Amino acid sequence: MRLGLLLVGHVAATSTHIAGDYPELFSGLLGPDVELVRYDLDQDRFPDSGRECDGWLLSPSRCSVYDAHAWIASAEDLLRTFWESHDPTQGYRQGNDVGTTYRSAVYTTTPEQELAARSTRDEFQPRLTQSGFGAITTEIRSADDAGPFYYAEGYHQQYLDKNPAGYCGLGGTGVSCPRPTGA
Repeated sequence: MRLGLLLVGHVAATSTHIAGDYPELFSGLLGPDVELVRYDLDQDRFPDSGRECDGWLLSPSRCSVYDAHAWIASAEDLLRTFWESHDPTQGYRQGNDVGTTYRSAVYTTTPEQELAARSTRDEFQPRLTQSGFGAITTEIRSADDAGPFYYAEGYHQQYLDKNPAGYCGLGGTGVSCPRPTGA
């Protein structure tokens, strides 16, 4: 098995004598049958594709999307990609798939995340309207109020990897979300 380690932080220097930095720690835990491939994200060393490895590990980090590091996309940029990557106007559906499990939703854990979700939604709506789409129906709420999270059944996980010619209702609208000037 080949696992990619997305390295975004390091073990404190005062603790590396115990098990080393994260690559050594994970190698020791996973054993010799696992090839660990290191990607130093904070040094702009990214994988070329998500298929380079069989699975992925992410090291802990003191950084978040609210920190000003070139290697971290802002929360707003992640949300703009979210808005562009699907049709947020379809209610409880995505393409041919219909039901509550196909709704568009953003569940937040901080007031800043909620503000970013609502402001990027509000920036995107006029562009959608101008292109003939309806109102955004994406649910935006606190994760604390969203109820329990359930993973989909196994046959739904990585569906297109298992069914390369399978149907995917996520294609976006072709409408671009506004970016700040200079971005």
